Amino acid sequence: MTNTDKLGGRFTFPGTSLTVHRMGYGAMQLAGPHVWGPPRDPEAAAAVLREAIAIGIDHFDTSDAYGPHVTNQLIRATLHPYPRNIVIVSKLGGRRGADKSWLPALSPAEIRSDLQDNLRHLGLDAIDVVNLRMMSMTPTEGPLDKELAVLIELKREGLVRHIGLSNVTARQVEQAQALTEIVCVQNHYNLAHRGDDALIDALAKKGIAYVPFFPLGGFTPLQSSALSEVANELGATPMQVALAWLLHRAPNILLIPGTSSVAHLRENVAAASLVLPARSIAALDGIAR
Repeated sequence: MTNTDKLGGRFTFPGTSLTVHRMGYGAMQLAGPHVWGPPRDPEAAAAVLREAIAIGIDHFDTSDAYGPHVTNQLIRATLHPYPRNIVIVSKLGGRRGADKSWLPALSPAEIRSDLQDNLRHLGLDAIDVVNLRMMSMTPTEGPLDKELAVLIELKREGLVRHIGLSNVTARQVEQAQALTEIVCVQNHYNLAHRGDDALIDALAKKGIAYVPFFPLGGFTPLQSSALSEVANELGATPMQVALAWLLHRAPNILLIPGTSSVAHLRENVAAASLVLPARSIAALDGIAR
């Protein structure tokens, strides 16, 4: 089996030359507890990034809100100058309060300032993909044209190469596509949280990437007797099965599971090689019903 197979195959963001393995890495967990401050073990965090590169991962998802600033600074310190083939995706739209809260930062001035922070801390002249992150607790209908207009300007200025969306509704995706090309959507989705099924299928028809955040349940890991039974039958962990199901779910799904452990990183990557029999898929499909 080739390394490409081990990482779930490859995907090209629409209208771009950016091609990545479907198994990527989300950097949020590299920061300290509650995604705040430095990691407990900076060298262990750096080791995760180096291992990701060694394994062949070329899709890194991050944000300057992680830490804040900590994760991007660690990525730069560990990986810069970056290998030519890697794609870095960040997101704008939120900031951290002094009480470790997550707050909206969607004014034109805040979006521009946030982008400059990302560029500076990552050591980049431009970011491959930037997601406009709407900061409601769950996707909420409403216009996003003013916020998106700032990203479109930043793209024209050459500071953002491509635009994505995060925490949005299907209608907002349509509204955004009327204004600019959207290459990816990053929403909450996993084996048990499947509200975006129709959106995923619609995006797949257009070749647009769908990147689920909290693919393993987030701060409350997925728990299901059906999931555990399938995992036992396949000699895998429940989390590996949950990731393998996402790769099976649709060809436009890209995974960015996060971890601060090299061993856990390797475990996540192994999920891309897991073959799910039809009976297992049927059992897993039934979890959300």
